Amino acid sequence: MTPEPQAGPRAATGAHRASRSHPASAPRPAPAPRPAAASGGGLRKELPDEVPAGVSRAAESASTEGAEPPERHGSGLSGRQRLVNSLWPPRITRAQLVVALLLFGLGFGLAVQVASNSEGDSALRGARQEDLVRILDELDDRTERLEDEKQGLEEQRDELENSSDQAEEARRQTLERERQLGILAGTVAAQGPGITLVVEDPKGMVESNMLLDAVQELRAAGAEAIQVNGIRVVAGTYLSDSGDGVSVDGNKITAPYRFKVIGKPQDLEPALNIPGGVVQTLEKEQATASVERSTKIVVDALRPAKQPGYARSSSQ
Repeated sequence: MTPEPQAGPRAATGAHRASRSHPASAPRPAPAPRPAAASGGGLRKELPDEVPAGVSRAAESASTEGAEPPERHGSGLSGRQRLVNSLWPPRITRAQLVVALLLFGLGFGLAVQVASNSEGDSALRGARQEDLVRILDELDDRTERLEDEKQGLEEQRDELENSSDQAEEARRQTLERERQLGILAGTVAAQGPGITLVVEDPKGMVESNMLLDAVQELRAAGAEAIQVNGIRVVAGTYLSDSGDGVSVDGNKITAPYRFKVIGKPQDLEPALNIPGGVVQTLEKEQATASVERSTKIVVDALRPAKQPGYARSSSQ
């Protein structure tokens, strides 16, 4: 009887092999504990928080260059806010201040000039077209008179240069000049075309300055000889108020005031009737002024010739 083979040694051998390849006594190392996973994932949690690129760059440059934090430079401000910060408060230099003062002075001068021109033209802005045409005609007439006077003087010069008897011609022109100057000085009577101005003053409101304005307007219109109530008006004539009347060179006269004027009637009458002129001014004072043209006006009031006390002729 053959004995049964025992399985013990083989089993022991297999167990020994198993013990060498996988020792049962040595425990396996436990795996490293994983961090608790967040709701968004464990790997995402380990990274630093995201930072805007512009801020990180500005912080990096500030840390490397030693500059101030980006907030101080206004990197977080809008373009409009940075513009406002650069303009205010203003930084004014001395050159800018000098230029500003010069511009202010120039503007002030221009404003004053414009204001003065506006005041000078205000009297004509409200005038009618007929009045403006009349004023322009008066200016044209004055220019024409000056041209005629210039032409007359040139003719006298030519006659003196071309005359065969220059001494006789000079004497004749001297006498003619003396008569002309006598008319202007009031030492010689004169006659010629002109106007008669009569001012009625029932309320006694007419003053000397109103009559003086009439004299000035007539002279500007080309009057060559003027007399008022029998008193000759010359270059040195003065008018003043005297009680219930007016004094002319110290001689008292009363209304009605009658002016006799020699000159071109077509120039004298419009000069008194311009807007805001003599006639309208007298009408505002409840006085009346009437103008009458005439082909012959006689101015026979004379002034005594006076010898100058200090002035002497400078001609040799």
